[in-house]
Amino acid sequence: MKLTANELREKYLRFFESKGHTIISGASVIPENDPTVLFTTAGMHPLVPYLLGQKHPAGTRLTDVQKCVRTGDIDAVGDPAHLTFFEMLGNWSLNDYFKKEAIAWSFEFLTKELGFKPEQINVTVFAGEEGIPRDDEAIAIWKSLGIADDHIFPSPREDNWWGPAGQTGPCGPDTEMFIDTGKEKCSEHCRPGCHCGKYIEIWNDVFMQYNKTEDGRYEPLGRHNVDTGMGVERTICMMNGYPTVFETELFTPIIAKIRELATAENLEAESRTKAERIIADHLRTSVFILGDPKQSVKPGNLGANYVLRRLIRRSVRYAKMLALKPGYCEAIAEVVIGEYRHVYPELEQNRETVLRELRDEVARFEKTLEQGEREFNKIASVMKEHGQTQISGKTAFKLYDTYGFPLEFTVELATEQGMTVDREGYEAAFNKHQELSKQNAGTFHGGLADHSEVITRMHTATHLLHAALHKVLGPTALQKGSNITAERLRFDFTWPEKMTPEQIQQVEDLVNEQIKKAVPVVKTMTTLEAAKAEGATALFTAKYGEQVSMYTIGDFSKEVCGGPHVQNTSELGGFKILKEQSSSAGVRRIKAVIGNMK
Repeated sequence: MKLTANELREKYLRFFESKGHTIISGASVIPENDPTVLFTTAGMHPLVPYLLGQKHPAGTRLTDVQKCVRTGDIDAVGDPAHLTFFEMLGNWSLNDYFKKEAIAWSFEFLTKELGFKPEQINVTVFAGEEGIPRDDEAIAIWKSLGIADDHIFPSPREDNWWGPAGQTGPCGPDTEMFIDTGKEKCSEHCRPGCHCGKYIEIWNDVFMQYNKTEDGRYEPLGRHNVDTGMGVERTICMMNGYPTVFETELFTPIIAKIRELATAENLEAESRTKAERIIADHLRTSVFILGDPKQSVKPGNLGANYVLRRLIRRSVRYAKMLALKPGYCEAIAEVVIGEYRHVYPELEQNRETVLRELRDEVARFEKTLEQGEREFNKIASVMKEHGQTQISGKTAFKLYDTYGFPLEFTVELATEQGMTVDREGYEAAFNKHQELSKQNAGTFHGGLADHSEVITRMHTATHLLHAALHKVLGPTALQKGSNITAERLRFDFTWPEKMTPEQIQQVEDLVNEQIKKAVPVVKTMTTLEAAKAEGATALFTAKYGEQVSMYTIGDFSKEVCGGPHVQNTSELGGFKILKEQSSSAGVRRIKAVIGNMK
C-alpha cells in the first residue's frame, strides 16, 4: 500500500479515535519543566504528569502526533533510517487498557490499516532479567494474533526495557515491531535490532507495570500505563518500499533543492549522498527548533542552543563539500517551511526569524572558519621551522573545539602542505569530548521528567511571576519559554528593554505577597475557548475544542497549563529574583529562586 505522511497521520489518529482515544495536540519541541532533556524526544514527555497519576482533561485514552528531536545518534545520520528530527505517532493508556488491547490494536493497524502481511512483522519482547520474569504475556498475545514463533525474539533489558528515569520509579518491559525489508541476512545471527538494514523498527509499545524501589527491587506498580510510539518517516518508508527515509516525499523536495544548488564536481557518489542527507536532516531539524512557537532556542554555546549551533555548523561543513551556492541555507529552509506549513503553521508564522537566525549563524561560522584557517597556517609555519610533518591529534582537536574547524578541513590543508594528521589521536580527544557532550545534549534514555516537590513548587512560581510581569509591565510581557531545575527557575518573556531595578522589585514583591497570602491553587477542566473567555493566559496550547487544565490562583493568576502545581502558594516559602538579562532580540530573561529567604 502506498501512503503519504499526511495520510498516515490522519489514518493513525482516526484509528485510535475509533478505539475510544481522544485526539490531543502535540506539544512544543522545547520541553516545559523537564530539566532532564533539552528537547522533546518522545510523545510521552509532555504527558509525564499524567503518566505519574495526574488526571488528564481529555481522559484515560489519548492519541497524537508529536514533533521530536534526538541528537544522541547524530553521527549515524546519513544511514537509511536515523534522523535528528522526526514525527512520533503515539497512543496512551493512563491506567486504562493494557497489553492485550495495545498489542492487538498495533497488529490490527499494521495489517488491516497499513496492509503489512503478518509474515513481514517481527517483534522483540523482554527476555527476563534481574529476577523479573520473561514477558510471556506479550509472547502469548503475539502468538494468538498469528505471529510465528520464529518471528518473536526475546531480548535483554538493554533492548526491551523502559526506565526508570533515575534510580527509582515506574518502569517496565516493551515490545518493538520491526518490518522485514526482504534483504538477505548479514549473518546467521542477524535478527531485529541488527544494524544491517534487514529489519527496520517502526513501532514500540511500552508497558509500565513495575516500580523500582530504593533497595533495587521491582514491585508491581499500583497503576499501569501504556506508552507507544510509531515513527512517521520510517513507517512511510516501509509502506512505499523505499530503501531509506530520504526517498520519502518528506525529503525528496529538500534533497532536490540541495542538488540544484550544488556546484561541486568529481565528488564520489557515496560522499555526495551522505552530504545531501546530513544537510537535509540537520537543516530540517534546525527549522523546526527555530520555528517552534516558543522561539526560546537560538544558536549558542550551552545546552539546547549549543545543539542547534552544532546542527547548523555541521550542515555548513557538508555544504562546503558540495560547494552549494551562496544563500543555500535560507533556500533549503524555505523548502522545509513550504512542505510542512499545512501541518505546522508555526513554521510559516516564524519564517522571518528562522531565515534570519540561519543566515546569521552561517555568517558567524564562516568567520570562525577564516579564523581557524589562520590558526592552522600559524601552526603549520611553526612545525615547518622545526621539521615536523604530522599535526598531533590534540592540535587537530583544538582547531575543531576552539575554532569550529572540522577535521576534514585540517586534513585537506595539511595535505596541501605535505603534512599528515594524527587521526587516531584526534579520535581519542574527540571521543572524550563526546562523552561529556552527550551528558549536555540530553540523549534520550526513556526518562520521566523530574517532578519532584521542588520542581513542582518552581513551576507554580512561574505562574505567579508571569502574572506579576503582566501587572508591572503590561499584557505584552508574554512568556516565551522556561527552564526549571532543582536549583533555580529561568523565565523568558517578550520585552524590548532592560527592566529597571524598581520594576524588578515590584515584580518580586507581588509574587511574595501572593505567597504570604497562602492562596489555594485551583485546577479546573475546561475547553481552551472557555478558559480564554474567563481571561486565562493560554500559550503553546491545544487546538479548538480540546479539553485543557486551567489553574487559578485567587484573582491574581489564571493560566492554561499541563505542568505540576502545588496546592497552596504558601508552599513556595518565598521568591527572589537573582538576575534580569537579555535572552535574544526583544526577549528578556529572569533567573529566580524560591524557599525561605531569611
